[in-house]
Amino acid sequence: MNRKASKIFRRSVPRPRAHPVDLAEGLEHARRLDRPAQAIAGLVRRGLRPGAVKDALHGVPAGHPAHPPLTDIPLGCWVSAAILDVVPGHQGTERAAQTLVAAGLAGALPTTLTGLADWSALHREQQRVGLVHALGTMTASGLYAASLLARSRGRTAGGKALGFAGLTALLAGGYLGGHLAFRQAAGANHAESVIHLMPLGWHDLCTVDDLPESWPVHRRLGYISLFVLRQGDDVHVLADGCAHLGGPLHQGRLVTEGDETCVICPWHVRDGTVVHGPATGRQPAFESRVCDDGTVQVRPAG
Repeated sequence: MNRKASKIFRRSVPRPRAHPVDLAEGLEHARRLDRPAQAIAGLVRRGLRPGAVKDALHGVPAGHPAHPPLTDIPLGCWVSAAILDVVPGHQGTERAAQTLVAAGLAGALPTTLTGLADWSALHREQQRVGLVHALGTMTASGLYAASLLARSRGRTAGGKALGFAGLTALLAGGYLGGHLAFRQAAGANHAESVIHLMPLGWHDLCTVDDLPESWPVHRRLGYISLFVLRQGDDVHVLADGCAHLGGPLHQGRLVTEGDETCVICPWHVRDGTVVHGPATGRQPAFESRVCDDGTVQVRPAG
């Protein structure tokens, strides 16, 4: 019944045989991309050790990924240059277009670096699409670099042609970037917002004797999954789904960062604050208390 219904639904919403969504979804399953993706991602991870530079590339200081807003710089400059290229103009218009091409190339460098940092921490299917996305945008950058060189040497017609070729590659790569962001949720906050799911006030979770000392465990409050860590008289509670890719935090490894206990999945301090990327969004946290009878109660921190 389900199989038949699925077929009827597909027939009722026909697509062209080479629909872009089908091509993008095909890349998700292209295993031949795994070897180069793993090799490049390994190089990026070895070159980007945990620290301020890596966190800045991920966008930790901003609270959201740095790569998506940076893409507006080369895209805006190069689309503007293309508009000037099709407008019958004069020498001033050509100089403006050349300046925009150069500005787009300057903006492409931080865009590429932030994109590589984020891409290296994605899961396999996302990395497959991201690899082709990067190839498209890098091709666009190469064509625009050639366009700038041709324009600077007075070969304006050739520079315009190279620019339009670069814009085509950029739009194709940008489409895959949109697939990554909106269909595969790369860079999105995967930690479920739990505050609106719970009534106000304190809620019984478990007894303190049920919690092992200094060992993270998984507990449920209704249908909400929680990460729970007992350290002496303190009980620390977070939403269990990691903000980065939704992984189970209770399966993470505890480490010490300064004087704070953190869980790697990636790292979040006990109150949900991001210590290091690739996560950028704060992990939903809960206040906790232990009642006189040993019952642990929690409520959303806010």
